[in-house]
Amino acid sequence: MIDELKGEALFIRENVKKHHEFFGSALPMIASENIMSPLAQEMLISDFHNRYAEGHPGARYYQGNEYVDAVERKVIELAKRLFRAEYADVRPISGTVANLAVLFALAKPGDKITTYSVSDGAHISTAKFGAVGVRGCEPVPYPFDRENMNIDVDGTIKLIKEIKPKIALFGCSVYLFPTPLKDLQDAFQEADCYVWYDGAHVLGLIAGGKFQDPLREGVHVMTGSTHKTLPGPQRGIILANPKHEKMRKKLDYGVFPGVVSNHHLHTMAALGITLAEHIVFGKEYAEQIVRNAKALGQALYERGIDVLCPHLGFTESHTLVADVSKNGGGAYVAEALEKAGIIVNKNLLPWDDVDSAMNPSGIRIGVQELTRIGMKENDMVDVAEIMKKVIIDGKDPKEVRKEVAELRKNFTKIHYCFTSNAEAYKYYELVKGVG
Repeated sequence: MIDELKGEALFIRENVKKHHEFFGSALPMIASENIMSPLAQEMLISDFHNRYAEGHPGARYYQGNEYVDAVERKVIELAKRLFRAEYADVRPISGTVANLAVLFALAKPGDKITTYSVSDGAHISTAKFGAVGVRGCEPVPYPFDRENMNIDVDGTIKLIKEIKPKIALFGCSVYLFPTPLKDLQDAFQEADCYVWYDGAHVLGLIAGGKFQDPLREGVHVMTGSTHKTLPGPQRGIILANPKHEKMRKKLDYGVFPGVVSNHHLHTMAALGITLAEHIVFGKEYAEQIVRNAKALGQALYERGIDVLCPHLGFTESHTLVADVSKNGGGAYVAEALEKAGIIVNKNLLPWDDVDSAMNPSGIRIGVQELTRIGMKENDMVDVAEIMKKVIIDGKDPKEVRKEVAELRKNFTKIHYCFTSNAEAYKYYELVKGVG
């Protein structure tokens, strides 16, 4: 029995190693993924991962949190500084948990929440079958401009004024262009609603001064996951400029005891290091992400792949979306690319029925991880040429896989981060006085 279980454990370990090797020779282009810096990764194997810390620093329900409290206070300070927010809660353990906390805090069962529909790019947590529905709220979709991949402003203004939602929620899993929040201010005022921005995908771009700045554009609360364009651990965050002190208290309660008990202290520490690194490197990183996304969009388009919104420069974020219905559909293309070591995902497009989620028209492509390993605009042309061989030319993915592995040999280092403890100390003067 012991030998059998040892064998099962070794099976797991071997498959994790194979996964690691596979991604080390692949082109990871899932728009919701990234890789942490070595210094942040170190936190994941610290003793923090064994411990509990319910509540706030200095007011815990467990003993032994002296150093945890010091770290959490610093992570909160770094988050406030990076995002210029009055309020930050770093305890949510995922983006969806952060969303649940906000729903728990600001909405009640039966409340109407205006949001995107899933086929227009919304995250599943905003759907009736996701977190919004779990809270018992009623999602009402915004009218959507398919040509420009954004909300229809006039229709949205009309909707918000008519519905008068409890919360107007903005945020997508397919986020190509900034939301025109400033154009909606009068509608927000008339509806007297909370304005919530789910910045999960674009959090690192926002922190780096790209895409948009929701907390300066009329948003009361912004949530996000911390492992996409913000290259940290898989975790969530809540940032806010609360309308009033009551809202601040509601957000606190929504997190704990609302939806979080212990909040995974090792990833909290890793988040803190990521925030410090982003203060130093975030602007450069965000700018390169957007340049790479635009360059890849242009290169794919020139090679006959139907990347959406060429008239708008394809994207202002890390994400591209392509209609590959004429190339076999999203599921077929994503699987063929995977065999070649190019990792994207099939994705619904606005004209797809939600029921076709497993076989949609589109694929979603992200460049944030390729940027993180040092790729620039010229490299995006090489990536596009390789993708064309699978999508357009129909070459055997196993043959293309060799080209992918050869290209990847040139990109083995993580960029836009502290390369050593010594370098981290070099920047200590920049971050030590946060608060």
